[in-house]
Amino acid sequence: MTDYLEPQAARDLPGLRLVLTTGVPGPWGEAAKSIFHVKKIDYVPVRQDGGMANEALEAWTGQTNAPQAVLDDEPARSGWAEILLLAERLAPEPRLIPSDPRERALCFGLSHEICGEEGLGWMRRHQILQPMMSLPDIETNPALEVARRLSGRYGYSAESAAAADGRVAEILELFRDQLASQRAAGSDYLIGTSLSAVDIYWATFAAMLKPLPPELCPMSDAMRGAYGSMSPRTEAALDDALIAHRDRIYERHLELPLDF
Repeated sequence: MTDYLEPQAARDLPGLRLVLTTGVPGPWGEAAKSIFHVKKIDYVPVRQDGGMANEALEAWTGQTNAPQAVLDDEPARSGWAEILLLAERLAPEPRLIPSDPRERALCFGLSHEICGEEGLGWMRRHQILQPMMSLPDIETNPALEVARRLSGRYGYSAESAAAADGRVAEILELFRDQLASQRAAGSDYLIGTSLSAVDIYWATFAAMLKPLPPELCPMSDAMRGAYGSMSPRTEAALDDALIAHRDRIYERHLELPLDF
């Protein structure tokens, strides 16, 4: 079990502190943890309560979300690319961003399709939120407060939810084709011939489609059901080879079982 510090206790510490959502395998947080693990970068884990106000965290970093990476007295970094670039700076090897300019551009482009606004994680949030946001008492029910907060954070609307199926399917088909092309060229990785950030992002975000088994990723039945619930179009686009790639990356490079 991870021993988290409260924001008040962490803010004056030196070194690297990583703000993480407790109790759930949030894909952005799991990706940040995995990047630091691969690079053997130590950090102090700091508590963030998902979907809550997190006033003490906001007082420290100016933000309430997770993950956030805070190094010494530098500003907090909360974007996936900012955290990745910080990790590359702190531990240049092993490289997770290719040195070749074309492969580097491909790395950032594919990573955005997973982690960025309107990417896989973003649009899966819309798919998962849609049943709750369609309830008649969504505006007043206290039990739906977290859903309301998350909907604001991810720019949820009925229109975006309607578009989510098509967008998620496009992304999954893109990664299916990229993986097939790489395998045909004799590579086990999504870019080049070695592990990159894209492999880590795919492995960690795949939990939002098909979670790892309970013995490797313990989570509540409600969350497992929400993460694993897919529309027919999404399910059809999720190639078995992509899940096999997720499993291969975890087995070769990342920590199991997950601890959050």
